[in-house]
Amino acid sequence: MAHSAGADSLSGLQEGSRTILDHYQSQVRTRRIYTVVSIVVFLIILGASLDFANSANSGKFFERLPYFFDFMKSFVPDSPLEIFRAMFDLPSPFSDGSIKYDYTSDRVWITDSFYIPNFFYQLAITLNIAIVSTILGASGAFLLCFFASTNLVGAGVTRWVVRRIMEIMRAFPEIVVAGLLAAILSIGPISAIIAVWVHTVGALGKLFFEVVENADMKPDEGLRAAGAGWLERVRFAILPQVLPNFVSYTLLRTEINVRASTIIGAVGGGGIGEVFSLSIGRDHAAKTYAIIILLLITVICVDQFSAWLRRRLIGKQSFEFGQGAA
Repeated sequence: MAHSAGADSLSGLQEGSRTILDHYQSQVRTRRIYTVVSIVVFLIILGASLDFANSANSGKFFERLPYFFDFMKSFVPDSPLEIFRAMFDLPSPFSDGSIKYDYTSDRVWITDSFYIPNFFYQLAITLNIAIVSTILGASGAFLLCFFASTNLVGAGVTRWVVRRIMEIMRAFPEIVVAGLLAAILSIGPISAIIAVWVHTVGALGKLFFEVVENADMKPDEGLRAAGAGWLERVRFAILPQVLPNFVSYTLLRTEINVRASTIIGAVGGGGIGEVFSLSIGRDHAAKTYAIIILLLITVICVDQFSAWLRRRLIGKQSFEFGQGAA
């Protein structure tokens, strides 16, 4: 009888396993069908988008696609050393009186015997635009984020107004704001700084108030029970928790603003972006490649310095997987 009971139990277990297996296989088939349908729909949408783009491009996109690299093949300097000469404003042996090979006239003289190469000077302007706008933008975001946090001001009018202000400030790309300001304030770094600053306040403000809303409110409750005011609660209960994330987001935004400042230069914002636009428009290959190399080196250096500084300020343990668990 015991054997019969064991056999019935085994049979029931096998039947249950078979049911689970059938259900699993059914789910797998359904998932595969959904995957295939999703891929087909995606390809249809992609094809329609490419067709629309081709039509909007006067129907020349696919016709010109085989010649995509023709520009790069023809856009080469007379000598690889010309890139080095253009980068450091050195005389060119190919000089023919045209501005294409006239590198020395762009030197920025500091003293009678010492100069800064023009591209390095323009790069310094771009970095200055990025750093100043980031400092101003982070300061503005810092002041606004606490008034946009539900856990500090509730869901009233103040929170609604501050969030709408930040949404408006980040609604338009920096290059659009810079183009508008260039028409009003004339071209130059001031327009670029304002444009990047406006977008930085909106973008960082959103990140900052989300960090504040995720803060632990127990210290705030303790200070409130002790009779502390709103500013004291923010200063001693919230700020110590959120400050490391604020620093990390600000450094990340600095990297983004370096790139944005370069792009804004193409619409009259000054800096390396402006001379890059002029060089490629005038078919000055050596100057263009020199600027590209400088930009690549700059972006890499900024990224590495930002990562190093974050580790110094926040602590290496925040970047090591599993360190907290240990």
